[in-house]
This record gives sequence, C-alpha cells and structure tokens, in this order.
Amino acid sequence: MKKYFLILLVLAPVIQSCFNPFAPKIDTSNTNQNILSDQKTIEGVFQNFKYSYTFKDTAIYGGLLADNFVFTYFDYDLGAEVSWDRPTDMKTTNGLFTNTQSLNLIWNNIVFQEGDSLFVDVKRGFNLTITFNPNDIINFYGFVDLTLTRPTASDVWRILRWKDLTNP
Repeated sequence: MKKYFLILLVLAPVIQSCFNPFAPKIDTSNTNQNILSDQKTIEGVFQNFKYSYTFKDTAIYGGLLADNFVFTYFDYDLGAEVSWDRPTDMKTTNGLFTNTQSLNLIWNNIVFQEGDSLFVDVKRGFNLTITFNPNDIINFYGFVDLTLTRPTASDVWRILRWKDLTNP
C-alpha cells in the first residue's frame, strides 16, 4: 500500500501538469468583443452577410433581410426573371447552408452606390466558392444589386431587394 502511495505522490505533479487538448479552458480575455459588424453601416451589412455564409448562420442571415424582402434572378433555361419572397429565400438559404461543407464569400469593390440615409442602391462584385465535398466545388463570380432600407437613420440597414446579376 505504501508503494502505491509513493508512486501516486511522484505522479501527481505530472498528472496535474497534463491538459486535454480536446477540452481546453474557455478564453475569457475578450468577452466584450463582438464578431458581428455594425449593421448601421453599409459595409457592416456586407460583413455580416459574409459572416452568415462563412459560418452558415441563418439567424444572422435572417437579420439582414427586411420583412418584405424579394430575391430576383434571371433563369436562363426559362428565359425569364424569377423572384421569391423572404420565407422562400430563408428556406433556400437554409438548404444551401445545410447541404454544403463550406462557403467562401469574398466581396469585391462597390461599383455603384446611390441613395440617402434611409434608402440605398448598391451594386457590388463578389466571388463565391461553394464546396459540397472535395470533388464537387463550384465557383461563382458575379454582381449583386442590393436595395437597402431602414426606418430611421439610427436603425440598422436591411436588404429590401436582392437582384442577382450573375451570368452562368
């Protein structure tokens, strides 16, 4: 018994100095830092959009859209524009987020911006890489035409209209 106690005393400092890399301590050094951008700025909307795609976060994505949001794109097979509302877009985006391994969205330069403190039209280029699996990766390069709105200048911007200007 004394032998086991001696071994335990010798091993105790070694056991205490070990740590489990799969259960690290919580980092509390930056608890007041928010990774979301200020959606009261146009750039904040785009940063939060990128965040929602990167982390496939439908809550953040939904917070970007106005209640009467409309998405529009040109369906080249039909030869016509197709539009859908906010609930359809949320369902479609959730499907994209659920069925992909990763989404990498890069916003390029704003090529057009016009409006006032409550209503703005922004056209901007983007690169989007959708990885379904390592053998199925799609790259899109295109433009969005977004109409942003807010009730007052102190409120956050919401996307009222998103027109996809991406060519096949």
